[in-house]
Amino acid sequence: MKTIRLLLGIALLIPFLSCNDQSPKKEVNASDNNSDKIEAYYFHFTARCVTCRTIEAEAKENLEVLYPNQVKQGLITFQSVNLEEASGKPLAEKLGVSGQTLLLVKGDQKVNLTNEGFMYAVAKPEKFKEIINEKVDGLLIK
Repeated sequence: MKTIRLLLGIALLIPFLSCNDQSPKKEVNASDNNSDKIEAYYFHFTARCVTCRTIEAEAKENLEVLYPNQVKQGLITFQSVNLEEASGKPLAEKLGVSGQTLLLVKGDQKVNLTNEGFMYAVAKPEKFKEIINEKVDGLLIK
C-alpha cells in the first residue's frame, strides 16, 4: 500500500518538474535602443503543462484587454517563443532566458513576471491581471 502511494506521488510530481521557473541568469540589454515599445515574451518548451499554457493565455489576454489601443498601434506586443525551436534560441540568449519565463521588455528594462504567473494565473487570474496592469503602467510612465 505504501509503495502504491509513493508511486502515485511521484507520478503526480513529474509534470511539475518540467515547469519550474527559470529566471534570467544574467542581465543584458534587451534591445539596442530605449524605445517606447513594450514587448511581452512568454518563453516555453514544446511540452507544456496546463499552468504553462494558462500563463501564456492569461498574459496575452490581459494585455489585449487592458491596453487595446497600444496593442493595435504595436506599442505593446506579445510573443510566444519556443525555446526548443531554432528561431527562439537567439532571442532567449539575448535576454538571458533558459526556461519558462514571462518577461516584459522596454528598451533596456526587463520585468520578470514568471513567479507571479505561476502563483496567480490559474488560482487567482484577477490578481495576475492586476500585477500585469501595475508592471506595464510602470513601464509606460518611464
